Amino acid sequence: MFKLIFLPLAVLIMLLLSACSSSGQDQLLTEHIWLLTELDGKSPLPSTTVTAEFDPDGSIGGTSGCNSYSGSYTVEGKSIAMGPFVSTLMACPDLVMDQETRYLKALENAVMFQINADELTLEDADGNNLALFSALEQGLSGTAWDVIAYNNGKEAVVSVMIGTEITALFGEDGQLTGNAGCNDYFTSYETDGDQIAIGLPGVTRKFCSEPVGMMEQEQAYLTALQTAATYKIMGMDMEMRTSGGAKVASLQRKLAP
Repeated sequence: MFKLIFLPLAVLIMLLLSACSSSGQDQLLTEHIWLLTELDGKSPLPSTTVTAEFDPDGSIGGTSGCNSYSGSYTVEGKSIAMGPFVSTLMACPDLVMDQETRYLKALENAVMFQINADELTLEDADGNNLALFSALEQGLSGTAWDVIAYNNGKEAVVSVMIGTEITALFGEDGQLTGNAGCNDYFTSYETDGDQIAIGLPGVTRKFCSEPVGMMEQEQAYLTALQTAATYKIMGMDMEMRTSGGAKVASLQRKLAP
């Protein structure tokens, strides 16, 4: 025979609020790309970018400052377990590699997580803060990017020349500015969902003779930019494509000043 148990109303409310809170934390965890802002109470090395992305399927990945890493995680309420992790095998300066080791160890040692506003905190079994993250904005407005590759107008997408840099800064005022390798450029942009329209750029009038091909690259990039019809942000990366689906440019999020 089943026995009915009646709980006080206040206890029932507390249980419901706790369940809702935990569910909301789970959702917030997977809604953002998280940027490391503190590790063991200290800021990350200035030249490094460390991120964590939690997928709803139970996988976690990101960049650990030098290498890319991936692994698995489980969540129950505010409890979390992560690892083991695998990573690429790039070599970086000793300080960067040491930070990377400490970061991955912090993930493995974390047993609790807290999300307040746009901050994620990972804690160990004693309640000590292991790592602090801030949520990366996944919209386009107010973001800055390095161009990695662009359409050269000859039915090919090519990498930006070694020794050159192309940037794109999407202002909150609808203005797109940056450097095309030699000259600064400025134009307007509009978005609607994943649709984008970029105006005719204005440019400064410098001439750069080195490296050879710099000016041709600049012109090809600025021409390709105007053909962009859609964009897609995937964490630290973005692609822009034409209305026909051809790739206009591949970009990587620029975090450092």
